[in-house]
Amino acid sequence: MALVPGFCAAVKAAHKGDGVSHGAAAVAGGTVGGSVLSGYRRYNASCNHCHGPDGIGSSFGPGLIEAPMDAETFRDAVLNGRSSGMSVMKGFASDPNVVPYVDDIYTYLRARMEGLVGRGRPRMEP
Repeated sequence: MALVPGFCAAVKAAHKGDGVSHGAAAVAGGTVGGSVLSGYRRYNASCNHCHGPDGIGSSFGPGLIEAPMDAETFRDAVLNGRSSGMSVMKGFASDPNVVPYVDDIYTYLRARMEGLVGRGRPRMEP
């Protein structure tokens, strides 16, 4: 997958200041950097049980790539949990397998949302 020239810079500018590497900034030539692969691994270890494979959602939890959150809202939801009606997600602020990787998980989901990473395990850059 080749990226459109300038697309990486546009994505970086759109998300500047939140401290997270996003989408095109973490994907080049169809391969991914460490943060996307780490996010994929952590997502599958902790999130896919409720939010479905590859962030597409399930009958238990909403999809995370159709209506993405900004990085700060995502961090807050993951760490502190959320509730809406009968739906409740616990917070993971005390989980050492999630806390250090929240930004990686977000980066992976942004790359999925932007169509830069397909379903399944991303290919690591050489």
